[in-house]
Amino acid sequence: MLAGPYATMLLADLGAEVIKIEPPAGEISRQVSDSYFASLNRNKRSVRLDLSSDEGSRRLGELAADSHALLVNMKPSVIRKLGLTYENLRRFNEKIVCVALTGYGLDGGDDPAFDYVVQAATGVAAMTGDPAGPPTLPGYSSADNSTGLTAALGLLAQIVSGRGGQVDVSLRDVMLSQLNYRASAYLNDGAAPQRYPFGAHSYYVPAQLFPTADGYLALFITHDGFWKSFSGEAGIGGFEKMAERAERRDEVLNLVTAVLATDTAKNWEARLRPLGIPAAAVRSLPEALEETPEVVVTAGDQKLIGSPIKVAGYVPEYRPAPVLDEYSAGLTRRS
Repeated sequence: MLAGPYATMLLADLGAEVIKIEPPAGEISRQVSDSYFASLNRNKRSVRLDLSSDEGSRRLGELAADSHALLVNMKPSVIRKLGLTYENLRRFNEKIVCVALTGYGLDGGDDPAFDYVVQAATGVAAMTGDPAGPPTLPGYSSADNSTGLTAALGLLAQIVSGRGGQVDVSLRDVMLSQLNYRASAYLNDGAAPQRYPFGAHSYYVPAQLFPTADGYLALFITHDGFWKSFSGEAGIGGFEKMAERAERRDEVLNLVTAVLATDTAKNWEARLRPLGIPAAAVRSLPEALEETPEVVVTAGDQKLIGSPIKVAGYVPEYRPAPVLDEYSAGLTRRS
């Protein structure tokens, strides 16, 4: 519903012709809302195929013969049953790239693998939230979106290779990969992740959310130069080296918390940004969108967030999400 559609929408925004193959009743996310479907499927064409039928398989072969790639976001057993693999489709096109985007890999079984389930299964939820509270899930589909990006990268890399072949990308593997330095610390040093209050970073101090006189401030001091600039503005002395700040974490955080409580989050942001210090007042999504109207585009009657990839000399044309089966006539002409 999200990972595969997001991957292919990014490619469509960059100018690829993306044909969305939907079952006879249409893809299930059409039932969620028009805005949900549009946010993941703009700039595509739609063709309705019953891939379990001989006619559907024939038309799939015709599409494969004339395509660079096929990206599938289904259970492994369904992918194989419907012949949506390179092993099956290479007879139509030796250079086609077949990307399987699944929960646990093509050989990983059919266990359900929605975003929140994968966040729970890979340790993401366990390391998120206040240490005195329950595990917490991020407020958006981080596993689905990250896997969509990874699948699009794998698809393009294999096309550039010119070899064709099967690409296997799973939500589980992508999320474990994104835990890079956390996993490395455990595998090499035996340091299991722990939660800190206000989402504090495990290495850098101070690097977390702080309450202020009004609102919360994200402050991210990653080296001694940042600390020097911040401590000068905040009137804090000492703790000049990163190792000392880490060793005396509680003392540093108590001092910084007390100082930041003397002004508002937005005022601190205005004071610290000109000094080159990474700091931002916590905003709601509506507030963030009001401050960055340039990221909003119009596709048909829907307002959406545009492509995050900017290419010099290229301006995407944002077309609305497709009506179900609108491309059947075009597919017939091509065949």
